[in-house]
Amino acid sequence: MTTTAAVLVPVKAFANAKQRLADVLDPAARVALAMAMADTVLQAAGPLRAAVVCDDDEVRTWAEGQGAEVIWTPGLGLNGAVAAGVAHLARNGVDRVIVAHADLPLATELTWLADTDGVTLVPDRHRDGTNAACIPSDAGFSFAYGAGSFAAHRAEATRLGLTLRLASDARLGWDVDVAADLAPPADLAPPPYLALAVPCR
Repeated sequence: MTTTAAVLVPVKAFANAKQRLADVLDPAARVALAMAMADTVLQAAGPLRAAVVCDDDEVRTWAEGQGAEVIWTPGLGLNGAVAAGVAHLARNGVDRVIVAHADLPLATELTWLADTDGVTLVPDRHRDGTNAACIPSDAGFSFAYGAGSFAAHRAEATRLGLTLRLASDARLGWDVDVAADLAPPADLAPPPYLALAVPCR
């Protein structure tokens, strides 16, 4: 039987995104940055089905414009929204779900995450958060995003008795939270929009 995979991207309201960059980017620049990074992640889904979980009308309109499926998840928070998105995809014939956060500006390829059974986890470069994960959609995986999520997700895979692959990846490991994150090493070929982010004066 052919295994089907999909990419699931949780996207918060662009107007509320990246508040920790408020000291260096004005509101319009933060919105533009959040939108550009989310678009990068959707493009990295390649030929795979792509879905966005959100509870914001602007994000829904943007996602539909990108050709992504929208899974509406009001009031669930990040962990609840991702769980609801995975359950929705499972009901619609998806066997493996790649969850990728919307703030990965260096993402170019996500499909390889679904090339093995069990769970694949990609930590952030500090090995604290979980930037991307691939799970069997019917595993009953409990998500625990936030500080220490990489350790929590490793423990969850063990609890469920699932084969676990830990995949450090320089590009997927680079997320954007603070000002220093806007300047990745040149050898990672950062996209032009990071360099064009306009600091507040």
